Amino acid sequence: MPFIMACDKAGLPFVITNPIHVKRFAGAIGQRAKTDKLDAQLIAHYAQAIKPALSNIKPDDMRLMADLVLRRNQLLVMQTMEKNRIQILPKALAMTIKPILTAIKNQVDKIEEKILKLIENNDEFKAKNTLLQSMPGIGKVASASIISNVPELGYITNKQASALIGVAPMNKESGRYKGLRKIQGGRAQVRTVLYMAMMSAIQSNPVFKATYQKLVADGKPKKVAIIACVRKTVVILNSMLRDGVMWDETICQN
Repeated sequence: MPFIMACDKAGLPFVITNPIHVKRFAGAIGQRAKTDKLDAQLIAHYAQAIKPALSNIKPDDMRLMADLVLRRNQLLVMQTMEKNRIQILPKALAMTIKPILTAIKNQVDKIEEKILKLIENNDEFKAKNTLLQSMPGIGKVASASIISNVPELGYITNKQASALIGVAPMNKESGRYKGLRKIQGGRAQVRTVLYMAMMSAIQSNPVFKATYQKLVADGKPKKVAIIACVRKTVVILNSMLRDGVMWDETICQN
């Protein structure tokens, strides 16, 4: 989990960084002892040497939307677990699960209503939502996840966007050794939402359907092909938001 290296209450600049990076920095300089004083000195040394980019606190409504999307995902996981239990439990016990499924569905519906209300009440969110959902396969939840968790989209390069969400394959080479390129890091919540959205998009969106089928025909594993399509989605969405244009299938095929 990330942590804040400074406080913003007094209007001071601050940085949110990955604690693993600080821990590895400690290893690199040979610091093994750990006390509160040493930790404070280490963080200050890390900030001075690495000079990480300053962070910004997201607006309250953006943070609320991100929390709602996360909670919706948690409820859907619970829903799937309960549905799986119905298949293995005796009928007498299965009846105890149906009220829980109904309750979960009601909560999911309420959360989706709150997400839509947040978008409708914010002109910037509303404009972004219109652009994002113009792409077949990007629904209200995927759009809300992008708006709340990747506000940088549309203001960064395509390579930065792919790396930010964690769908850019990383090289693993040394001398003659050439390992498989794998994705890592990034914003897992958005990546998960976009992965699920792509499962639908490769059925309904001709551009991604053709891309997916070509990759599979070339021998790529299905999961790798889906991630490649997600990466293409991120690049296209970043360009759409940057240029303020709606989805255009003919342009995206070029």
